[in-house]
Amino acid sequence: MEQALLSWIGALASIPAEVVWLAGATLSGLISIHILLRKREVGAAIGWIGLVWLAPLFGSALYALFGVNRVTRRAQKLRIKPSRPNPADRAEEPEGPPLPERFRPLDRAVQRITALSLQAGNRIETLRNGDQVYPAMLAAIGEAQHSVALSSYIFRKDEIGRAFLSALEDAHHRGVAVRVLVDGIGSGYFFAAIYGGLRRRGVPVGRFMHSVLPWRMPFLNLRTHKKLLIVDGALAFTGGINIADENRVTTNPPEPVRDVHFRIEGPVVAQLTAAFASDWAFVMDEDLEGPLWFPPLGPCGETQARVVTSGPDADLRKIELVVLEAITCARTSIRLMTPYFLPSEVLVSALSLAALRGLAVDVIIPMDSDHAVVDWATLAHVDPLLRSDVRIWLDDPPFDHAKLLVIDDVWCFIGSANWDTRSFRLNFELNVEAYDPGLARHLDAFMREKMSVRLTLEDLSRRDLPVRLRDAGVRLLLPYL
Repeated sequence: MEQALLSWIGALASIPAEVVWLAGATLSGLISIHILLRKREVGAAIGWIGLVWLAPLFGSALYALFGVNRVTRRAQKLRIKPSRPNPADRAEEPEGPPLPERFRPLDRAVQRITALSLQAGNRIETLRNGDQVYPAMLAAIGEAQHSVALSSYIFRKDEIGRAFLSALEDAHHRGVAVRVLVDGIGSGYFFAAIYGGLRRRGVPVGRFMHSVLPWRMPFLNLRTHKKLLIVDGALAFTGGINIADENRVTTNPPEPVRDVHFRIEGPVVAQLTAAFASDWAFVMDEDLEGPLWFPPLGPCGETQARVVTSGPDADLRKIELVVLEAITCARTSIRLMTPYFLPSEVLVSALSLAALRGLAVDVIIPMDSDHAVVDWATLAHVDPLLRSDVRIWLDDPPFDHAKLLVIDDVWCFIGSANWDTRSFRLNFELNVEAYDPGLARHLDAFMREKMSVRLTLEDLSRRDLPVRLRDAGVRLLLPYL
């Protein structure tokens, strides 16, 4: 073995330097062509080209592993045409009141971004923490007569998880069409207890983007982060809450997680069902169609709403683009709450310009989230916002996982997406936009209660040099956090 290795090294050493140089230059040139054609960000392109020319073999290997955007390419293969309700089976869609003039450009833009129309006649109810959310969801499953569709990023087989397992099993055995979708990583990669429990009970369940071969598994990317429950195609729950005991705050779990979820009725539920049906068809190769999943839906409220999905596929950046357009259309105030705040430079600029033109811009983030590395990167990322008079507020523990955005006390954006690259560009997410002054006032009051501890430029400057270096270094990982 040692002799063979020495012979191999000797053979390499005997290769003329000119040949080695020519091979390296050829490889670097080919990689540079790929970078020039594929990389839109100038800084990233310059960095990769410099690396592959300074270290042709090492740089080319790194680029092949981390620089090639396989996320978009692979994700484009999974998106299928969403299932649509049969127009003959639908109740006539109600027409809502005309939107205020300042919101009409936003409506037109979002319709073009999503290819979905704004639905009038909906009712949206806010639920707080698992203490309110889980009983309402379990009651809805227990009352289901025709169908139940459930999608969750995290679905643990703890006490509340077993309650959902029993409710889903009971619905299945009484003849309800039950479909459950869990993420291939968030709900357990090696030991997906809830997945196994549902399969043993005969409940149809799928794992999103999961592979038994670890080297084929996209561990960080292509996750379904959606949280959806749809009952009888007419009642839906969505927002930020997963299914885990930590969300039942009143039971005093070791690491409580607060959150906000929403109960939705009305015509927009069909759009939520279509989003679930699209993912289910990809994972399980089964189309969910007909009145079982898409019954006629009449008006039951005054809210105008629309679903916005996003992911590294045909929906690339849709949620981010909607947020950007909403910020641009804002005239008086922008108030947002998110557990993780690492927006792109484009969004940082948009928020900064909004504050500079006189809008009240408030950002509420946790004082301590459940990911310390994200907190470090955030502190190194928000300096331009603070210098532009964007007010950043630190929410006291326990950790709050809610994701909310309210514009001008009318327009609300709720759902699963955080304000970071992972949610805006890498995960499969689902949000709902709603024109509803009552809901906006309610969410605005909720966020105002958290605006007591303000982060300032002085706070950032008081950090010790080693801490600032740590935070700035972690910020370089922003595309992957």
